[in-house]
Formats: sequence, C-alpha cells, structure tokens
Amino acid sequence: MIAVILVAFFALVALSVPMAVAIGLAVVLGLTVASPFPATIMFQKAIAGTDNFVLVAIPLFVLTGNLMNAAGITDRIFTFVRRCVGFVPGGLAYSNVSASVVFAGMSGSAVADAAALGKMEIKAMSQNGYSTDFAAAVTAASSVIGPIIPPSIPLILYGVLAEESIGKLFAAGFLPGLLYAFVLCVWIAVMDRWHHFPRDGRPSLVEIARAFGRAFFALLTPAIILGGLLGGIFTPTEAGAVAAGYAFILAFFIYRTVSFRELPAILVETMVTTAIVLFIIANVSSFSWALVVTQSARDLAGFILSVSENPLVFLMIMNLLLLLLGSFIEDGAVLILMTPILVPIAVSLGIDPVHFGVIMVLNLMIGVALPPVGMSLFVTAHVSGISIERMFRAILPFLPPMFVTLLIVTYWPGLVLYIPSLLFP
Repeated sequence: MIAVILVAFFALVALSVPMAVAIGLAVVLGLTVASPFPATIMFQKAIAGTDNFVLVAIPLFVLTGNLMNAAGITDRIFTFVRRCVGFVPGGLAYSNVSASVVFAGMSGSAVADAAALGKMEIKAMSQNGYSTDFAAAVTAASSVIGPIIPPSIPLILYGVLAEESIGKLFAAGFLPGLLYAFVLCVWIAVMDRWHHFPRDGRPSLVEIARAFGRAFFALLTPAIILGGLLGGIFTPTEAGAVAAGYAFILAFFIYRTVSFRELPAILVETMVTTAIVLFIIANVSSFSWALVVTQSARDLAGFILSVSENPLVFLMIMNLLLLLLGSFIEDGAVLILMTPILVPIAVSLGIDPVHFGVIMVLNLMIGVALPPVGMSLFVTAHVSGISIERMFRAILPFLPPMFVTLLIVTYWPGLVLYIPSLLFP
C-alpha cells in the first residue's frame, strides 16, 4: 500500500497537483488498490488528525499577524529599529534582521514575516543605496527567525504530533532564534568589509524617543505573549487568544488604522490560511496512519538505525534529509509526515524530544529559504519585483550563517534546553 501511495503522490506532484491534495488522493488510491481497509477510513483518520484543541492556536496567531499587517504596526516596528541601528554601517540590514526578531514574537510564520515586513524593508534599503537583490536576500534569510522564536506555528504542530509540552518547545526556541539573528548580523558585518554598505544619518534622541513612542504598544505584543507563556499565566492556545485580542485593540481602538468595514476581509484571509493548514494536517494524518498500520515507519526506522546507532551521525543524517525535504515540500507537510517516524528513533538514541523538535523546525525553516521551492523566496521575489532566478542567486551568500546556526543548535543541546530547564525543572 505504501508503495502505491508514494508512486501516486510523486506522480501527482509532477503533474503540479497541490501538495495537500496530492497526499490525500494518493492515500485514497492506495487504500482502494492495495489495502484491505475501506477507503472511507482515510476520512476518519483525517478528521481525527485535526481534532486537537491545541490546533486552535493556529488561526488565532494567523489572525494576530493579519491584524498587525492591516494596522500598519510592522511599519512602526521597522521605523523604531531603524532609528536604533540604522546609523551604523549596514544599519538597514541590521534593522531588517531586528524587525524580524520582534515580528517573530507576533506571527510565528516565516512567510508572514517575509510578506508583512518584506515590501517595506526592501523599499527602504533600495532607496538608501542597497541593491534590490541584497535587500531581498536579507529579508528572506531573516524570515527564518519567525517560526523559531515563540510563538511558533511549526512548534505547535510538532508538539501535537510528538505529544510534547508546547510551553517547553516555545521556551526552547527562544535562544536558537536569537543565536541565528546574531550569526546573521555577524555575517552582514563581514560582508560590509567588502561592500561598504550605506548607513543612515545619526538620529537625535528626540527622533529615537518619538519612534519608540509610536511603536511602544506594538513592541509590547511579544513581551505580553512571551511573558505570559514563560510565566505560566496562560497556555499556548490561550496565548493566541490574548495576542489576537490585543492586536484587535491596537488596530481598532489605539492606533485606529483599521475600520470595521475591513474586518470581514481580514477574517476571510485568516480562515483561508487556516483552512489550508488544517487541510494539510488532515491529509498527512491519514498518511501517517498508513505508515503505522503497514509498519513502514518501523521498517524505515530500522533502516536508519542500520546505517548508524551513533546519535551524532543520526542527527547529521536527519539534517541532510530534512533540508532536502524542506527545500521541495511545504514545511507543515514534512513536519507532520516525518515527526511520527523520526521522534521515536531520536528518543531511542537518547536525544531529548524537545531538542529534536527545535532541530526539525530549524531545518524546515531553512528549507523555506532554499531553492528550488522555498516559499519565502517566492514571496520575497514577488514583493521585491525581481525574478525568482535572481532571488535564487541572491540567497546563496546567506546560506553559511543558516548552516552554522543549524550545526550549533544540533550539537549543543544545552543551548536549546537551558531556558526549559529553568522554567520546567
């Protein structure tokens, strides 16, 4: 059955059938042609895969990002960080990265980061002497930060699938996200030695204070979310509700940049995005069930362990596999597909499942910024107005900081688990 499903899946993908639809159709075909089970069981497993209260956090965080975008809050954030660091050499590139760090505490999505901040950041950098290709590449590279620093939609998915604490996963993602931002800024500083990037004029304290005042309530958003999560005040699902409610208050009552006539369009956009994510979860859940019932997952685990039972070697193999899959397949689909297979192997080798979850998500987020199918690359190419071929070339110099961060996170579990060990002794 699994052979039929895989052949059908790759054939449908080759015919440009959307990934989620291809998985669902392939499972139906496999059940019909080569299985003693009725095809209708696929729909039962699909519904069961989405029947989890934790998944309620996904539409709430998506709504938060959409409200923030509609309210122009991203502009206030970028303006503030630009005033703080824009006057140093390469300052607008650092502002790009810093804005992604702040926005990561609101959206939990790499594509949302690239779409929401990208157009504004690339325009500002291009107008100040940076090449459009370089500006687009920095934007795509910094968007990787979004799903690592909490709140994170991929970490929520992993937590549901691996039955791990979402709170621990959120706490574990904080330092790796900051580490990647730091490594990326160091790399930009190295590039500045050769390119001599332009800088803004030095702002006055009044200008900085004014920018801070405009962005103050927006900057409180990640503080409220992280403070509540890490302080145990509310759960990740409740955090999504708090974030969405706070974004609503900012958009409609404090900044007053969104009218109630625009609310239906914002809600529809949120529902469409959520439906796409849950449709992927539903179809991949049925495929995961097929892997288990046919014992294919066990066979694959045995094959991987036959290569090496050394956890360091296993982690290297997983990095290569996930980077490959993440550069071709939508990250949510890979996460849902591979988590039930890889987590038991990792646990059997003594690898902490929280640490492994951060490794998986970081791999897949790097895949979002890798050719040939990295979604952030397509979004950034669109908002910058350059061809996807130029975008592919532009991102190549930014691969080293991604891979350096991945190696550090993979082989330094103490970094990843430090905050969870403090909060969840």
